[in-house]
Amino acid sequence: MKTKLTSLFIISLLVVNFKSLAQTQDSISYKERYGITFGLDLSKIGRSFLEDNYTGAEAFIDYRYNDRIYIAAELGYDDKIYTEENLTSNTKGAYLKAGINYNSYENWIGMQNLIYAGFRFGAASFSHDLTDYTIYTRDTFFNPDIRTEERSFNSLTATWVELKAGIRVEVFKNIFLGANVQLKFQTSATELNNFDHLYIPGFNRTYDSSSIGAGWGYSISYMLPIYTKLKRQAIDN
Repeated sequence: MKTKLTSLFIISLLVVNFKSLAQTQDSISYKERYGITFGLDLSKIGRSFLEDNYTGAEAFIDYRYNDRIYIAAELGYDDKIYTEENLTSNTKGAYLKAGINYNSYENWIGMQNLIYAGFRFGAASFSHDLTDYTIYTRDTFFNPDIRTEERSFNSLTATWVELKAGIRVEVFKNIFLGANVQLKFQTSATELNNFDHLYIPGFNRTYDSSSIGAGWGYSISYMLPIYTKLKRQAIDN
C-alpha cells in the first residue's frame, strides 16, 4: 500500500512538472521597444497650402513611460484670418499642450500601434488685429458705417482642457501615420472691451456663450528607440 501511494505521488509530481515545462515551451521571448516619438501635424501643413486665410504648423513629441502610458506634448503656431459679414480680423500666436495618452490596443509581438485616449492642458499666447468692421445700426436711411482703421489687441492669453482620442499605425519600421479628434473646454481667456475672441491658436474657432471647441488632425511621426525590455508572450495551442 505504501509502495502504491509513493508511486502515485511520484507520478503526480512528474505530471505537474511536465505541465509547467509545456507552459514554458508555449511562450516566446521578445524585445519590446521604448523611446521618444517625434512628429508633425499634416493637416495644418495641408491647410497652409490649400487655404488662403490660414498658415500654421504643429510639432509633437511623446515618450513611452510604460506599456500603456505615453507622456505627450504639442507645440504649434496659428495665423488665421477670420472674415464674416461685419468684420475681418487676423489672429496669430503660439500654443503649447501637455498631458498623457493611454493606449488600449493589445499589440502583437513587435508591433507599436496605438488606439488611445488622453487629455491635455493647453495654453496660448496670441494677438488679434481687427482690420475692418461695420458699425451696427438699425437705421436704413444712411449707408453702412464701415471702419477700415486697424485695431490691435496684443499680449492675449487663453487656457483650456482638452480630451483627445486617436490611432497611430506603424507603416514602416519606426515610422507611423496617425489621426485624432479633440474636444476642448476653455478655462480662461483675456477679457477684451467691445470685442470677442473669434479664434484662439490651438483651441480653434470660438462661439458666443460657449466654452467648448473642437479639432482634428493627421500626423506622421518617427520613433527613436532608446532601450528595449525583454518580455514573454504566451502562445495559444
